[in-house]
Amino acid sequence: MGFRNSRCDASLFTYKQGPDTAYLLLYVDDILLVTSSDALRHRLLATLSTEFAMKDLGPLSYFLGISVSRNKNTMLLSQQSYATDIITRAGMQSCNSVATPVDTNAKLSTLSSDPFHDPTLYRSLAGALQYLTFTRPDITYAVQQICMHMHAPCVDHWNALKRIIRYIKGTSSFGLTLGPSPSTSLVAYTDADWAGCPDTRRSTSGYCVYFGDNLISWSSKRQATVSRSSAEAEYRGVANVVAEICWLHNLLLELSLPLTRATMVYCDNVSAIYLSGNPVQHQRTKHIELDIHFVREQVQRGHVRILHVPSRYHIADIFTKGLPRILFEDFRASLRLRGCNSDHDYRDYY
Repeated sequence: MGFRNSRCDASLFTYKQGPDTAYLLLYVDDILLVTSSDALRHRLLATLSTEFAMKDLGPLSYFLGISVSRNKNTMLLSQQSYATDIITRAGMQSCNSVATPVDTNAKLSTLSSDPFHDPTLYRSLAGALQYLTFTRPDITYAVQQICMHMHAPCVDHWNALKRIIRYIKGTSSFGLTLGPSPSTSLVAYTDADWAGCPDTRRSTSGYCVYFGDNLISWSSKRQATVSRSSAEAEYRGVANVVAEICWLHNLLLELSLPLTRATMVYCDNVSAIYLSGNPVQHQRTKHIELDIHFVREQVQRGHVRILHVPSRYHIADIFTKGLPRILFEDFRASLRLRGCNSDHDYRDYY
């Protein structure tokens, strides 16, 4: 039919013939089709129907457990029914809600308390919460913390998991907002919590990437190796988000949306910013040479610019540590999360 399989995502197929453009996203037997015109859509669906038994479900409203609701020119991606199901599976329908998904205390240790009596339940709920992070970036860090202890959960880990569910109880209608934006550039924020793991002393790095005003990618992950300084931990976080940006550059190129401007990457560590542009090797940084060369190469090519942002406005903090309520709600708003019945417009922070 003229489709090409994407090299960036095996589930994505692109179609480009003159003025006609179509994107087809396939997952097993669920298909999401976007076309540049109704005529093209009818023609593609008719051709597909001759090969497969299929049904046109109309405008996008539900896909892989994610509901899509439209309000004027914006879309809200929500997993409210899925979140309610998690609360029911945990037997916490009557629990009191909390304002944040994780407290501001120190990180959980592997042997912080007695073993939890039902590890299977813990793993089941932790896995379910992982899928919920597809539309709820505000719980990404909290879920990452509990998932690190799935092999041997303790009572403290179970209490941390229940806190996430209590937070979801009060925010189950929240979802991710997508809408038109005057800008088509990428902007990223990255942060790292140096040596935050009490057991391994590894750092936790997190990032979020915006396409225009829309949040399209985020991550919270424990680093694979121990960093010898906060600058090294932050720089490894920069390398992670730059790798994600390279992938997004290639994906947008396949979607016929090549970027013409450098991607701004905001970091609150001045030393990490200097490392991205300084070609001089230092005794303290020669062991992370590969990461340095990778980021420097992107900076020298003009694909990426590493800039400083004050910690007070550093959105990526929400992916690396527990925050006080006011700061958490401020950053949550910047992620463009809102309730299904909310008409509040969140201000931009960049």
